Amino acid sequence: MGTTGTPNGQVQAEAEAEFGSYDRKTDLKALDDTKAGVKGLVDAGVTKIPRIFVDHQLKLNQISGCPTTTTTTPPKLRVPTIDLEGGGVNISTTTTVRNNIVEQLRDACQEWGFFQVVNHGIPVSVLDTTLDGIRGFHEQDTEVKKKFYSRDYTKKVLYNTNLDFYTAATTTWRDSLTLAMAPHPPNPQELPAVCRDIMVEYTEEVTKLALTLFELISEALGLDPNHLKDMGCAEVLYILGHYYPPCPEPELTLGIRGHVDSSFFTVILQDHIGGLQFVHKNQWVDVTPINGGLVVHSSSQISVSF
Repeated sequence: MGTTGTPNGQVQAEAEAEFGSYDRKTDLKALDDTKAGVKGLVDAGVTKIPRIFVDHQLKLNQISGCPTTTTTTPPKLRVPTIDLEGGGVNISTTTTVRNNIVEQLRDACQEWGFFQVVNHGIPVSVLDTTLDGIRGFHEQDTEVKKKFYSRDYTKKVLYNTNLDFYTAATTTWRDSLTLAMAPHPPNPQELPAVCRDIMVEYTEEVTKLALTLFELISEALGLDPNHLKDMGCAEVLYILGHYYPPCPEPELTLGIRGHVDSSFFTVILQDHIGGLQFVHKNQWVDVTPINGGLVVHSSSQISVSF
């Protein structure tokens, strides 16, 4: 593709000259065969990211001087936060408080598709230990992790780099542990020892929360509280434990690209670092972590996934 004498054309030509042509499939397979993931690259001491991870649009932005991040969140745009404890009142027995929470959920689902829940019943200690367990899995010795490395998504427990590793135009800088916890959970002995107990406990806790949310969202839709559960919406549960190792060139790649979840809704447990964003009225909005809070993304305009 030649230049037209315009700045954009020059940028395109310059980028192509720098990227050049290469055998992407060979590079992908070479990394996949190590079964060490992105963490393996970091452990090896890479100072430049492999070409498969370079996001061309981010690179073009660097060359052209364009900003590499989206617009910052306007001061008035804040993700709705819903207190499921209702100010310390039992929402299952107090009609007024429950109706108020249902109304808040209805507004959040209709207007945002994203909200945070606090006082949801899952102890902060369980949330913290869950994050520690996922981190512990990814930071253990590579030889221990290798037995879980696979691209066979019929398996109930697997670890790899990027779900769309061989099909996406750009590889993202993350590794993931995937656990299919419902409707047919793995035998506990199949789970990684480093996070086995907490994954079982977190599954139990987040399932209870999910059933509560399904009831409340059903009511927000003007339906019987059991409507969504009876439809089978709560039958499948996947836990995805993403890990983003330190990147030597973070301006050239992403941890996870923009996407739309395919699940009915997704419960997201962030660590204190944050980084989660979503689009609201054509603007990227930051989702600031709340200690003990959980982010819920409702795909019905209503990363565990149900």
